[in-house]
Amino acid sequence: MDVPIIFEDNNIIVINKPAGIVVNKSENVTEQTIQDWAEKRLQITNNHLQNNFYNRAGIVHRLDKETSGLLLIAKNPGDFIYLQEQFFKRTVIKKYHTLVHGEIKASEGEINAPVGRLPWNRRKYGVLNSGRQALTSFKTIGLYSLNEQVFSFLEITPHTGRTHQIRIHLKYLGFPVVSDKLYNGEKMYRQDLLFCPRLFLHASTLCLLHPKSKEQVIFNCKLEKDLLRVLDNLIKVS
Repeated sequence: MDVPIIFEDNNIIVINKPAGIVVNKSENVTEQTIQDWAEKRLQITNNHLQNNFYNRAGIVHRLDKETSGLLLIAKNPGDFIYLQEQFFKRTVIKKYHTLVHGEIKASEGEINAPVGRLPWNRRKYGVLNSGRQALTSFKTIGLYSLNEQVFSFLEITPHTGRTHQIRIHLKYLGFPVVSDKLYNGEKMYRQDLLFCPRLFLHASTLCLLHPKSKEQVIFNCKLEKDLLRVLDNLIKVS
């Protein structure tokens, strides 16, 4: 498995997770995962211990299968706990880049709506009154067009870590993410694939305290080439 490493030292590994690869192993996943890669890299031979570091092969947080970008892996149990606490306390700054349908006229904004699993479709999540509190900020970077359709290119900052939060919040706002098979419907998804081969969502920035130095570190990861080609093939409006 070709997994680009952005940064590595004695405490952590920061990778650029390729799109289309599942992060964690499960009974429903038959293909190779990032967890398989991490177990081999860290030489973890027993992941049946009652310890989240071993059970997750040091993987500190999550990314959806079709999302590319920065993923943080701890190299030992102590650093794993220290990093997970930062995510739990919401002190880690995460930024994503995405392309969505429609023109967002506001230069920036916030989406505050509870997210939960849909009772009528357990594979999907949505905005529900019974869901957990979820907050997402966005900045509009630029506008693009194709065949009289307008798209907004955004920088996203999720302040909570709900499953599919960014995708759900943007759809709730009326601006669904391009090439989102799960939430956009078959017709829109097929049309999107004509110019965008996969979900346009990339984890581009991580800002956190290093487990050894306790000083702030920032990791950045540029858009993947396939997503850059998508933007290059659109008409830049502003």
